[in-house]
Amino acid sequence: MEKNKAPQRGLQNRHIQLIAIAGTIGTGLFLGAGKTISMTGPSILFAYLVIGVAMFIFLRTIGEMLYQDPTQHSFLNFVTKYSGPRLGYFSQWSYWLVLVFVCISELTAIGTYIQFWLPHVPLWLIEIVALLLLFSLNTLNARFFGETEFWFAIIKVAAILGMILTALILLLNHFSYTTVLHGQHFNGSVSLSNITYHFQFFPKGVWNFIGALQMVMFAFTSMEFIGMTAAETSNPQQTLPKAINQIPIRILIFYVGALLSIMAIFDWHVLPADRSPFVMVFQLIGIKWAAALVNFVVLTSAASALNSSLFSATRNMYSLAQQHNKGRLGIFTTLSKNGIPLNSLYLVTALALFGPVLTLIPQIQNAFDFAASCTTNLFLVVYFIQLYTFYKYRKSQDFDPQGFLTPKAKYFVPLVFLIFMLIFISLFFSKDTLYPAVGAVVWTIFFGLFSYFKRI
Repeated sequence: MEKNKAPQRGLQNRHIQLIAIAGTIGTGLFLGAGKTISMTGPSILFAYLVIGVAMFIFLRTIGEMLYQDPTQHSFLNFVTKYSGPRLGYFSQWSYWLVLVFVCISELTAIGTYIQFWLPHVPLWLIEIVALLLLFSLNTLNARFFGETEFWFAIIKVAAILGMILTALILLLNHFSYTTVLHGQHFNGSVSLSNITYHFQFFPKGVWNFIGALQMVMFAFTSMEFIGMTAAETSNPQQTLPKAINQIPIRILIFYVGALLSIMAIFDWHVLPADRSPFVMVFQLIGIKWAAALVNFVVLTSAASALNSSLFSATRNMYSLAQQHNKGRLGIFTTLSKNGIPLNSLYLVTALALFGPVLTLIPQIQNAFDFAASCTTNLFLVVYFIQLYTFYKYRKSQDFDPQGFLTPKAKYFVPLVFLIFMLIFISLFFSKDTLYPAVGAVVWTIFFGLFSYFKRI
């Protein structure tokens, strides 16, 4: 173990570009879409578009500051710079904690996908084995991480495009099928009428639509990683605008395109809510080899997300230990021979083991929904701080009116704040998300007070 060398950097530009593309495709889409479609029907497309636009504006606020000062690498550094060290301290530790929750939620998703093939193996056992495997991968050098993510990203992007193409082929050939669902025979066909038949904007009520926003938001969280990875390239002022401005077209292709495909293939009214619709639609219409293939793809997506989260949370822990190197935190500043913050990795992996624990708690009906809610809550808290920091930046002397400006910031940034606030409030009106929402408030109050009175 060494203390004086920096963590190894081995990411190349091709890694950055493809990881940025795949970064817009999350487990919230692959696994969470079943629940959101069952709650809102086709109007879920509107929810994805609205939150997608909000996230685009949010990323433009990050991009504007990173463009002006790409040496900062992370938007969290701007919080300290413009909103003060105490708020910076709070947001840095909160963001690290949210990355840990991302690890937990992705781990529960991996267990769900593997049970497709091993339905009799306990979920907690699958999760422990998967975590140990990805922990081992993260002990290797950073370049290996980049290569792993590069190929994970290729599989994920190809899968979405392949599924959309398959839906188009089935649609053009008027594919019909008979399946058994809930013990009854069900006849159907691939058609756009599956989307438009008896269309209602709020088929299960306004509150169900608002309640679905949490999972939609979870599908977009971590997208700020695109801006941070683009800032790591040799010419960030050229790469950053391109990476962020391509997000809207990616949302249309990957999110809206994929959801349209699912609902065109199968009647959304009877689609199971607790399974990945990407897998279920092919299983239900009788193309079982495609269901197995798609399950493998969504499994690699979750593994990719967990791999990235372990990597990011480990580096964040190392950075925090470097900044606040006092007492016991010093052990997290040591590096292995491969340049890996190994003690930080041990800590993050140990905390991720709460994933298997969640599956064993009978009061938690869906461990993935619970972990995803915790993730969304804390992400939103950090995002609120980022929007406040952007306001402070715009008032500072560093503001560059000729830079990569957020469009119509005067109007759109407050609107984004209101959308995020609506999502946060909605978490208190569902029993599945109530406790994580209360936990986020408790964390914000008590750790906020700790950060405020701490000597920094």
